[in-house]
This record gives sequence, C-alpha cells and structure tokens, in this order.
Amino acid sequence: MPKKTASRVARAQEPSSARNRGAEQRKEPINPVVKWSAGWRALSLCVLSGCLWFLACTPYNLWLLAWIAMVPGLFVLDNASTTRRAGYFCWTTGGVAVAGGFYWIVELLRRFADMPTPLARLVFLLFCATQGIAFLFFGMTVHFIRRRKRLPMIVLAPLAMVTFEWLTPQVFPWHLAIVLAGHPLAIQIADLTGPLGVTALLLVVNGAIYDLITDRRHRLTSPLAAAIFLATSLLYGSGRMRHFDALSATVSKLRIGIVQPNVAYNEKGVRHPEWARSQLDDLQEQSRQLERAGAQLIVWSEVSYPYTIPRDLQADFPETSPMRIRRGFTTPTVIGALTHAPGDQYSYNSGLLLDRGGTITGRYDKMRLLAFGEHIPGGDMFPWLRDLVPPGFGNFSPGKNADPLPLTVPGQLNVSVGTAICYEDILPGFLREVSAHRPQLIINLTNDTWFGEKVEPWEHLALATFASVEQRTAIVRAVNSGVSAFIDPNGRIVEKTYAVDPYLHPHPASSSIATLPLLEAGHTVYAQVGNLFAWLCAVSILALLLMGVSPRRTPLA
Repeated sequence: MPKKTASRVARAQEPSSARNRGAEQRKEPINPVVKWSAGWRALSLCVLSGCLWFLACTPYNLWLLAWIAMVPGLFVLDNASTTRRAGYFCWTTGGVAVAGGFYWIVELLRRFADMPTPLARLVFLLFCATQGIAFLFFGMTVHFIRRRKRLPMIVLAPLAMVTFEWLTPQVFPWHLAIVLAGHPLAIQIADLTGPLGVTALLLVVNGAIYDLITDRRHRLTSPLAAAIFLATSLLYGSGRMRHFDALSATVSKLRIGIVQPNVAYNEKGVRHPEWARSQLDDLQEQSRQLERAGAQLIVWSEVSYPYTIPRDLQADFPETSPMRIRRGFTTPTVIGALTHAPGDQYSYNSGLLLDRGGTITGRYDKMRLLAFGEHIPGGDMFPWLRDLVPPGFGNFSPGKNADPLPLTVPGQLNVSVGTAICYEDILPGFLREVSAHRPQLIINLTNDTWFGEKVEPWEHLALATFASVEQRTAIVRAVNSGVSAFIDPNGRIVEKTYAVDPYLHPHPASSSIATLPLLEAGHTVYAQVGNLFAWLCAVSILALLLMGVSPRRTPLA
C-alpha cells in the first residue's frame, strides 16, 4: 500500500475525538473584538430588515422597500454560525417590524388599562417578541435546511415564511402581504391562495435577489424564475380585474350610506346615559341626510346605538320612546348595538337589521371575540384573571352562527347581507364561514376608537381589502371614528372617509355614500379550499426538515 494511502487510512481510523483535538489545536484563536464586531453587524442588518418591512407598510407606504426588505436578514441567517443564532437574529427582524407597525399599543395600554408608561412599554416589548416568533422559526428553519440541502432562497424563503406566518398565533392578526394592500393588481392571487400567496410572492422576489448576489449556481435561474412568477401573477391579476369589472357592470347595484359617529369610547351612551340622547340624535340626522341622497341601505358602526337592546325585541321602539332607533327616515338600517337577555351574565356585540316597516328581520352576534377586550381566556376557570383587566372588559358572549341578514329593497330585489364585526373582517377563516351562505354583500361594523388616528385604523383598512378579493364581493366598513370605506370586488377602495381620535380631537358625526355591485360571495378557489396553499408549504417544509435530520448512510467500501 502506498505511504500516502496508508497515512489517510490511519487518520480515518483515528478516534473522532482525537481528530477533533488536532483540529482544535490547528485553529487560530478568535479575536473577541472581531467576534463582537461581527455580531453587531449582523444585528444591525436584522434591524435594518425589520425597519424596511414596517416602512413599506401603511401609513408610511414605501411599498417598494418590501421587495428587498428581507434581503439583509437573509444574509445574516445564512451566514450565522449556528441554527439558534440564525433564529435569534431573525427574531430581531420580526420584533422590529412589529414594533414599527404596532407602537400605538403603548398608548392603548396607558389610556384604557391605566398602565404606567414603563409597564406599558414592557408589555409592548413582550408583545413584539411574541408577535415576531414567526421570524424566529423562519430563521432557524431556513438555516437548518440550507446547511443540509443547498436549496436556493427563491424556493426556501417563501415556503418557510408562509408556513410560520400561517401557524403562529397572533393577538392582532396581520401578514406581510399588508404592504401591497394599496396595489390591487398585486393582490389578485388572494382569490386562489388567500393573503399568504401574496406573502409568498414577496419572499420569492427577496429570495431571488439574495441568490443573485450570493449564489453562483442560481445567479441567473433565480431572477429569471422570480420574473416569470411575478409577471404571471400580475397577468393573472389583470385578467381577473377585467373579468370582475365586466361582471359588476351587469349585476344589480345597491346605494349604501355609512354613518360615522366619531364618539370617544369613554363617552358612549351605553355607559353614560346622559349623552345617549344627543348621540342618537346625531345618528338619526346623518341617516335622514343619507335617505335624501338616495341610500337604499344605511349602516351604523359597531355599538354606535347608545342604549342596550333586549334580545327579544321584534321591532323598533314606539315613537314616544327616547330609545326609538329610527326617527324621520324609513330606509332599511343595520345598527351596531349591545344586546342582552334577562338573566344572562354577559351581553352580545350585535348587528341588527331593521326593514322599511321597522321590523327587526335579522341579527348577527359577533363570533370571534377579542381576547382580553371582549372575553378573558380562561376567565371562567380562573376568575382571578378578570381582576387583571379594567371593569367592563371581557363581558361578552360569542355568537353561534354567521347567518346573513335578509334585506329587501322595495320594488327591486332581495339581498343577502353577510356581517362581520370589528376585526372579523381580517380573519380569512371566519370570512369563509360568512361566504358559505353566499351573501351578495359583506358589511363590517367596527370601533377603532381605541387605537388613535394615525396608524391602526389605516392598517385595519389595508388588511380588510384582502377580504373582497378572497371572496369576490363588495365590502362596506362602517367605523366609529374611521376609516370608513367602500371596497369593490377587486379590492379597490371606491371611497373612504378619514380617521379621527375623538379623545384628543372632538369631531361631529358625518356620513358617506357610494354605489356597489352585488356579487355573490364564496365562489373563488380560496373560498372553496381555504388554506390549501399554506398546507402545501407546511408539508414541504416538514419534508425538508425530516430529510435534514435523517441519518446519512455510510457508503460500502
């Protein structure tokens, strides 16, 4: 046997521990200053990535940044020394992105939970950490797989981000696709995949740019594939928008009016009877103006009616009652109100439809209650949890079904109206329940007064635009302090109002009116199959992870 071959065989037969000690002895010591500097550079890149994400979002609307926002983070995670470090660095990206988009939570906690500022900021940091966990799992997963399977980022990044964006629970549901909400052409694939498909589109482009810079093998194929993917998506969107514009021109239309009360939460008549009468007068005056403008349906916002309504009420109160809902107008009206039954411990957050004769023809009770605001998770089992929230919070019961409200327009048509209250209009799974009843219109009653006027109302509107594309029907949003809006079946905002913080800037009640087509919801691919796209991404990631941890077979000599 040649000497070189014998030497290699001897080294191969050495115990692995001896070989490792030899390798360690040959390593040069790492300069701690260099290591510290590298860590700070990596952290800075991740912070930059998080900043790019939230700057691309409303209200900043620098949406072009979204196409490169993840690239700095991909550099860091792909070059991290361990999978854990890759996850932690990406977690920073997610935390910064959440902080930039949800900083209004600090004021929310100070104003409504009476938290001192230091405690509110601490809770906010915990919120950012939990809401950014999707990025933690994204970073760890991509790093783990890339160390074993050199898949291009154009493939791996969208698969991982869609998977963990879908699987990670969120207090305030959101997705990266929000950055493209103002560009309807780019979000039309949501009728196939939901908003997660738009997230995938963003990560495909980010992954391709990273491959272009770093990967010689895929330097040409990745950008070409991304260009084809993006062009196909936009061509599909253009075709779908033309199709539904043409379809909308042939169906019946409904002229709808929205009343925006602009009442501060701490001044609502349901809690302050001394203000109830004047608030109801404002709602009625705006409604009379809408009727004169030709409204065929009037929509009041969430809990805008300033009295609690008995759940067995069948028709409007008498003319002599100060609680009479409609006075001086007869247009069918959907009102947001608290309803309560004698003997019940909790109330319901409801939407009621009054027909032209004053009969209550339908009622929807909110099904997805907001944690800690409308219900206390585990509060029935651990009553002491209720002591942690201010009085009046967490006292609601959920509704049982998403049956539509039956609207009759005299001399014209019968309309099935789907209803969502508060943040239900940004829950794709819930909206699929609503669309299963085939409504021709979806209305959303919302009260965003809690959150100020600068950020959250605009984020809520942006997220809500996806619902119209997912279900291909028009959506009407009546919001207590704005932004109220009319959205067509292609996700375009036909008309919108403004946002105001009535705590700081009192504003009189106002109204808005628009005409929308009546397209029956629930016939899209997404409405039928739900999150099949997300399932496929998750299964793909699971398969890659299992392949990565499977033991490698030693080849036979």
